[in-house]
Amino acid sequence: MRVDLFDFDLPSQLIAARPARPRDAARLLHVNGEKLTDSVVGALPSFLAAGDIMVFNDTRVFPARLLGVRGTVPVELLLHKQQSPAEWVAFARPAKRLKPGQQLDFPAGLAAEVLGREGPFLKVRFNLEGAALRAKLAEVGHVPLPPYIDRPDDDQDRADYQTVYAKAEGAVAAPTAGLHFTPALLGALDAAGVQRAHVTLHVGAGTFLPVSAEDTKDHVMHSEWGEVSAATAAAINAARKKGGRLVAVGTTALRLLETAAREDGTIAPFSGDTAIFITPGVPIRSADLLMTNFHLPRSTLFMLVAAFAGMETMRAAYAHAIAQRYRFYSYGDSSLLVRPR
Repeated sequence: MRVDLFDFDLPSQLIAARPARPRDAARLLHVNGEKLTDSVVGALPSFLAAGDIMVFNDTRVFPARLLGVRGTVPVELLLHKQQSPAEWVAFARPAKRLKPGQQLDFPAGLAAEVLGREGPFLKVRFNLEGAALRAKLAEVGHVPLPPYIDRPDDDQDRADYQTVYAKAEGAVAAPTAGLHFTPALLGALDAAGVQRAHVTLHVGAGTFLPVSAEDTKDHVMHSEWGEVSAATAAAINAARKKGGRLVAVGTTALRLLETAAREDGTIAPFSGDTAIFITPGVPIRSADLLMTNFHLPRSTLFMLVAAFAGMETMRAAYAHAIAQRYRFYSYGDSSLLVRPR
């Protein structure tokens, strides 16, 4: 499909720089075909039913953005994926000026040697590895805010850019639909008889890459590591067998569920890399509903929601959201999409 079909104009003032407070006070647009209902995230239990099962991505974001120097030249790394205890691939600035053998110096004695390039990424080896490297990253790294949040990160972002249920460290971007949940909202869902299950997908820096190809068939997705445990797969399949609906919380959860889905829509245990690319015409086999924030034009995520709910439905939903001044992107408002039957 032509990528320009997924373009739209968004006023810059609708890009959220901070989340709603409390988190579940964010607005929620319920999208059920042509029916659009304005609500708030705190009212989510009213759109669900006892026996439904929600699947959350429990990945934990780490401070993956590093600011340092090569000699006297400022450099920046956004870590993408670990390849060994000391080696990572990363986005780098200024990428073209960094050559194999050069040393990059960061605060508190952290350093990295440039090993070479892998596609759009720079490969580096740090002077620490394993737990020692993770501890140093926690000390000197910055919250990897998306580039459209045009301000420095701060201590508040360390809490805001993390779900309350984050557990498995490894993501460089938050599963942002999950940022809206509070302990109170999770308790309300439990009280309503809505089940909860967790998967893990470590979101990589590739999620920030725009689609530069003119046709979706020419776009290459970067792989990310994910896991669906046997217990989670069994819980999902049991809930659906009893008539419960599967609600994916975020596009990352949906991508992993689709990776693990069998032809009949049941979920199999899975552990490994996935580079699944979901565009209109690709059948959705797993989730019945999708909770997700509002995404960038021409992005793989907007393509995914168009595949899930229908292109014209999502065009109408986004037009409504813009007209009603919903807040967009990572710290913005949310939507609950019903998959058409």
